[in-house]
Amino acid sequence: QVQLVESGGGLVQAGGSLRLSCAASGRSFRTYIYNMGWFRQNPGKEREFVARISGRGIRSYYSDSVKGRFTISRDNDKNTVYLQMNSLKPEDTAVYYCAGSSEFTSSKADYDSWGQGTQVTVSS
Repeated sequence: QVQLVESGGGLVQAGGSLRLSCAASGRSFRTYIYNMGWFRQNPGKEREFVARISGRGIRSYYSDSVKGRFTISRDNDKNTVYLQMNSLKPEDTAVYYCAGSSEFTSSKADYDSWGQGTQVTVSS
């Protein structure tokens, strides 16, 4: 089992930037490298895909809504995944979750480890 803890959320004005961090720990993380993803969710809505990155950080993919504005990265020596969010819009407001999967996939059903989430609020 991999434990994931997100941080870095907060309140920012439209057009501003935030960097989210996801710290990973646990025996499973040390024995094989997860593909990692970021998802977001608003109350009463389904959790949606934002970005994903392969185990060594070579491949990445983004949802159309964030492409060109967000960048996912990872530092495996620090057991940490990042989401750099630039040019933020009010519609980016959500709770952001870090997750791990054995597959390089955008489907939340394929992720088996989740963090507790961190709130991002973008004001207009």
